[in-house]
Formats: sequence, C-alpha cells, structure tokens
Amino acid sequence: MNAAGVSSLPTVPILHALPGNIGEAPVVHKKPKKSKKSRKDEVSLAYTTATSAEIVFDSQLTELEPDASSPPKKRRSKKAKVEEEQAGEADTSEASPSKRRRRTKVQDESQVTETDAEVLATPKKRRTKTKEPVVYDILPVEQLETNFKGRLGYACLNTLTRVQKPEPVFCSRTCRIDTILKHGFHATRGGGEGTGAGMDYVKELGRKNATDLLQIIEWNEKNHIRFFRLSSEMFPFSSHAKYGYSLEYARGELKAAGDLARKYGHRLTTHPGQFTQLASPKDDVVEASIRELRYHCEMMRHMELDQDSVIILHMGGVYGSKEDTIARFRKVYTTRLTDEMRARLVLENDEICYNPDDLLPICEELNIPIVLDYHHNWIYPSVLPIPELITRINAIWARKGIKPKQHLSEPRPGAETVMEKRAHADRCKVLPEHLPVDADLMIEAKDKEQAVFQLYRVYNLAPVIYENLRPEKPPKPFERSRSRAAPGLAGEDVEAEGGATEASPRARRASKRSSGPVLSLVNQEEDVEPVDGADVESVEEDEHPEAVKALLEEDGQANKERKRKGTKKSSKKGCKMAAQAEELPEADED
Repeated sequence: MNAAGVSSLPTVPILHALPGNIGEAPVVHKKPKKSKKSRKDEVSLAYTTATSAEIVFDSQLTELEPDASSPPKKRRSKKAKVEEEQAGEADTSEASPSKRRRRTKVQDESQVTETDAEVLATPKKRRTKTKEPVVYDILPVEQLETNFKGRLGYACLNTLTRVQKPEPVFCSRTCRIDTILKHGFHATRGGGEGTGAGMDYVKELGRKNATDLLQIIEWNEKNHIRFFRLSSEMFPFSSHAKYGYSLEYARGELKAAGDLARKYGHRLTTHPGQFTQLASPKDDVVEASIRELRYHCEMMRHMELDQDSVIILHMGGVYGSKEDTIARFRKVYTTRLTDEMRARLVLENDEICYNPDDLLPICEELNIPIVLDYHHNWIYPSVLPIPELITRINAIWARKGIKPKQHLSEPRPGAETVMEKRAHADRCKVLPEHLPVDADLMIEAKDKEQAVFQLYRVYNLAPVIYENLRPEKPPKPFERSRSRAAPGLAGEDVEAEGGATEASPRARRASKRSSGPVLSLVNQEEDVEPVDGADVESVEEDEHPEAVKALLEEDGQANKERKRKGTKKSSKKGCKMAAQAEELPEADED
C-alpha cells in the first residue's frame, strides 16, 4: 500500500502517539459507531501499515480490544443457581462430575457463611493479661550481733497490705465533717449521740477499720511481728464533742481482733496525737483530751487487752512555765482521770520541750511509766547517762506491772537544723547500744514493716519471707529557702549541701499547704487516710477543733511578739526550747 492509501484510511486515536511526521496531519472526521469486528479490522490494517513505515508500536496496544471470535458469556442470576442446585439434589447420582463439584463448592461456601455469622454473633472474650511477678533487688546486709530478746513493732499502717488488690487493708480511714453532713446528720437534744445517714457512714468507716485490723494481725503473725501500734483514727470523730459516738456497735469486731491478738501473743498500743494536752491552760482543750482518752480506753476495753496495752502521751507545750504546766498536769491526772485512764497512761520524752530529766520527777511521784525515745533524747538529751536513766525508768514499769517499751527512729539523711532532725528516716540502721534485753521496741520509721525486716536481717532476730521484702528508696532531699541553698537559676530546684533542694515557687506553695502548723500536732507515724479526698490538715482541724484553735491563737500571739522584737520563730506551742536546742551539741545516738 502506498502513502496515498495510508492517508485515505480512517484516523484512529492510537496514531496520535506515533513519533515523527508522516506527511500532513490527518483530518479527523466523526464516523458512526461500527461493530467490534470492523473496528478490529481497521486497527489491524493501521498497525500493519505503521510497521511497514518503520514505526515501532508497543505490543500491549493490540490487547486494547477484546477477542471477537469468542462468544460473550451469559451470567446466571443467583435465583437460577439456587433452582439448579435444588433440582440437582434429587438426582445426585446421575449428575456429571463437574456439576457435583460445582454443587459441593456452593454448599461449602454456604456453610462457611453460616459459620462466620455464628462467630460474629458470639461476643469475644477479652484476654486477661497475666502480669509477671515483680522481682526486687534486695541487697545483702551487714550482720551484727545483739542479746536483745524483746519484740520489734511498727506503727499504724502496713505498706504492703495498704496497696494490695483488689481491696487495700488499713485501719485509718476518716473523713471531714462536710462528708458527714452531706450524707445527713441530726443532732440529739441534751448532747447525746447524733443520728442520720452521716453518722451511719462514719461508723461504717470505723467498722471497716476494725475488720481490717484482723487481717493485719494475721499478716503480722505470719511475718513474725508481734508488736503493733493501733491507729488513733480507728473510729473517726468518736471523741468529738458534737459528732462523737459510742463503740458499742463495733463490740463484736473489736473483741474478735483482741481475741486474735491474745491468741498469738501480740502487744497492741496506741499513741494519740499531740492534740491531747492534759496540761493545757485552756479547759476546753483539757476536756477534749479527756474525751480522747475515754475513747481509747473504750476501744481497748472492748478488745479485752491487758495492762501492757498502754496509751502514750506527751506532756505538751511549756505555755510560759514548765513548773506551772507540770502542776496543771498533776492536778488533772489525780482529779479528773478515771482509774482505767491512769492504769494505761504513760508519758514519752519529746525533742523540743520535755526531755527525760523533766519527766522523771513527776513520773516517779505519780507512778507513770516513761517511754524512752532514743531519737528525741539524741536531739534534746538528758543530763543523766543512758544506763542510769533506763534503770530509773524501768523501775516505774516494774512497779506498775507493765512490760517496758521504748521508741527508736533515726533522722533523715542530710538533716542540719533541729526541725529537720526531727523528721523520721525510712529505716533504722542499728539497735541502740543500751537497749534492755526484754523491752519491746517500737520502730518509728516511714517504711513501717520493712524497717522491722531490715533489723531482723541485720541481727538475725527472726526469719523473713523474701517475697515480702522491698528495697529501700533513696532518701528525699530537704526543701530549704534560697538563703540556705546552693546558688542556681531562679525558679529551679537547686541541690544544696547535705542533699537538700531549694524548692521552686510552685513546690513551696504545695509544701505550705501540706505542712501547716496543725500538722505539727499529728504524730509522724499516724498516716491518716481521708476517704473523701480531703487533706490531712483539714480533717484534723475538724476532729480536734479545741487544740487547733488554741494552737493558732498561740501562734498568732507569738508572731506578734516576734514582729515586735524582730526575732525569728523559736518554738512550737509556745515552747522556747527549740531555739535553745539549735545551739545544743550533737549528742551520741544513744
């Protein structure tokens, strides 16, 4: 075919992609649609012509059109397929092999569809992740020797049962008065016990605390700890002037706990906070303190505990004169306390106002045992040597027929001032040098039962369950003002000498909210647990309004006096010994 023949051919879109210039550009005319066969003939003719003109085409271009020689397949409807299958079921034996295979395949697909529907309809079960047990790195301890045969104990809260799941176990649940009122409270005429859902709520907190005490006693027995301090928050608001109540409703739970303690030979004691001030110059504070003693005695009475279950108090503040304060204490003790209260009451030396030398004369006169606190005596020491002091103290315990008990704690690492040295460390490293062989020693440490285990391991006093051991955490640094901290950038926490840090403004505000003057009256080891999310200071203000009011008044007067004289704060509860103690030389750890 010549060039004129090519130009006379109908133009197709594929020729637009041809390279080069083949004569003049063809004119495209619209043609009526042709059949598939005629279109295929034209494409084949054009391809042959282009090849003869030395133009190379892609081989896949010929596949653009379908093969006209194969007849189109007719699609069957689903209904026709189903009818055909139903018709074939009657005569399966006569069906051809291909039909039988096709029918079986359709049936299998139908069965798979039904199975999938059942699986989708069945709710999936969530897989419970199996947590691998945590393996703690427990460091070895240096072995030491002692002839101590008494019991070691811890105070108020067990760190392991407190976080156990599904339900924690502890004995210091409490709440605010607002929570009682929210549930509903009705005062009784004549000052009797109030009623309402709010009282039921707070009583149930006490019942739960008493029930959990059973589990803690069982845990202590399994771990060879037979000395424990009961929380004074066991029955919240029980000693309150308006919201107080009798413990008769919980007699059964208390008796069960007491029976278990006697069965195992455990010693249980209490230590009300420093809200309890029998020597206060304010009569409403004294009256509230007597109610607090009445509450603790009732709790121990229902538990049927013996004379070894004592109630530990501090003398309190100086209030301007030690002699006058001790005289007020003598009068209250001899004239306003019941025999039951006097039988259980013991005094402890403190680190600010009354050292053992101050307490010995009045305690020997009234036959009141003294709990010697080694840490307090290290900060504000007795003039008497420790061996002589213990001899005189133990003589009072013997006359009263009560087994002696003492307290041991250590200052936090990095403590410099007297107020910093008061803070308890997480654990105690060693036993006191002059510890009596048969006394019971309460370990006042933040790690609670772990601090007891530490001394068990060091002195081989009792076996320990390895799974219940926990490693000691690094000590927390003290927050100090910028004048005492190392230089650094403003607003940042700066490490100071002794491992202290200067807190940022935000941290200082948080610290102020959580360490107000009211908390100075709370025992360090009490571990109050408000269940309504309240802060401890607010709860204690509600529970002990008389002592808190007196403290704030004294603080206000002291601040006015300090501003007038231009001096720094020197005391707690009007006590002047703190300023003097700043100048005391560091005593031996005894």
